[in-house]
Amino acid sequence: MGSRRRSSRKKSRSGVATLFSGILVLAVLAAGAAGWLILTPFGPSGETLVQIPPGSSTMRVARQLEEAGVLRSRYEFYVLRWVRRGVLKAGVYKFDHPAAASEIYSRIARGDVYTIALTVPEGANIFDIAARVQQAGLGSKQDFLQAAMTNISLVADFDPRAKSLEGYLFPDTYRFSPPVSAEQMAAAMVRQFRIAAEQIGLKENVHEVVTLASLVEHETALEAERPLVASVYANRLEKKMALAADPTIIYGLELEGRYRGTIYESDLQSDMAYNTYRHAGLPPGPIGNPGLPSLKAALHPAQTDYLYFVAAGNNPQGHSLFSATLDEQIRNVAEYRKAMRQAGAR
Repeated sequence: MGSRRRSSRKKSRSGVATLFSGILVLAVLAAGAAGWLILTPFGPSGETLVQIPPGSSTMRVARQLEEAGVLRSRYEFYVLRWVRRGVLKAGVYKFDHPAAASEIYSRIARGDVYTIALTVPEGANIFDIAARVQQAGLGSKQDFLQAAMTNISLVADFDPRAKSLEGYLFPDTYRFSPPVSAEQMAAAMVRQFRIAAEQIGLKENVHEVVTLASLVEHETALEAERPLVASVYANRLEKKMALAADPTIIYGLELEGRYRGTIYESDLQSDMAYNTYRHAGLPPGPIGNPGLPSLKAALHPAQTDYLYFVAAGNNPQGHSLFSATLDEQIRNVAEYRKAMRQAGAR
């Protein structure tokens, strides 16, 4: 009797052991399958963009990735979410090569969103920037121009006279994650201007300083010459002389959609507000977006008696020619023309 009971217990323990072994094998196989799913690269070979909206659930994110062909199965993402936790960050993500699900999850958890670089060169005006926005695929020229022309509330606190954001779209390289609006891009550039202005102590007469800096930016690319160019304009302003600056003519024509690639005599005779040959003083506002060196030069012009200069950009010798008198300017212009002829001969 006792022997039968012992035999029964042995069989029972043997059955439990077999069941446990079976479950263990299944668990190992399941873990192996899960590991294979999670660690084996999968996904598109070409560019695929996936936009994850703010507040998306894990299920929604996993489904988006699966439907976009980025994940083999949404369930591998569920497993990773259960193991790793963390916060899934919203944004646009670019996938352009097969990758393990673990890599995909890590990218979204750290917010490795897709961005497009937009470089605003020193001196670029709103028309130049708008063209670059469209070229980068961040929006249309028209939308950016509209934002730059109308969102003056962004600068009203330090320049209540501003008619647009011209002058305050600070030159820099920005990285934007689409979709991004023209207003958001313009606001980012204005924020950079505020940082630069604080850095150099620009707090008063902002409109005048930035307008002067935008002229300086267009007249020379040599940083050492910028305070000298600023001094010429400052001296002419003090003497109430016309600035006679060609870049202001060009900008005024651009605003009116009449610039033909060169300045004609009729343009010099026009009564537009940006004609600094006919109207003394600074133009109504900035003609471009100056960088930090030009802002510094306009804020602190060199102390000189210069009233004239031949701009470096027009001189094949690569530097500007400054003078205090009209006679000196005439000689400098003759020197400039001689250098141009020699450069042409070569």
